[in-house]
Amino acid sequence: MATIISHSAADTLQFGRQLAATLKPGDVLALSGDLGAGKTCLVKGIAAGLGITQAVTSPTFTLIHEYPPLAHVDLYRLDSAAGIGLEDYLDAPWITVIEWADRCAALLPAHTKHIRLTVVDDTTRQIEVE
Repeated sequence: MATIISHSAADTLQFGRQLAATLKPGDVLALSGDLGAGKTCLVKGIAAGLGITQAVTSPTFTLIHEYPPLAHVDLYRLDSAAGIGLEDYLDAPWITVIEWADRCAALLPAHTKHIRLTVVDDTTRQIEVE
C-alpha cells in the first residue's frame, strides 16, 4: 500500500493527474472517505490527466457522469448500486471511478484499485492506495 500526504486541493489534483497516466480502459477505482475528504477533487485531477476538458462535478443526483473514457460514479445517496446499470461501466472501454464504493462492493471486479482518502486537518489529506 502506498500512502500520499496531500497538503492542499492542488496536491490532490496533481496526484490525480499522475494517477491518470497509469490508467487504462477497464480499470476501476473504488474511492472511500468521509464527506469533504477530497474524492471529487481527486476525480477532477484524474480527468485532467486524461485530457478531459469538461468541468467535472459530483454526480450525486444523476449517479453517473460520462466523460469518455472516464465514468464518474457517486453512490452517496444510495444504500446499494443494485439496478442502476453500474455493471455496464466496469469493463472496457471505461475507466470507472466510484465514490462511496463500499455501497457496491459486491459488484467490484477483482482488479479494482482501492483508494481511501482521510481528512487530517482543514487542508491536509492522507491518500492510501492499495
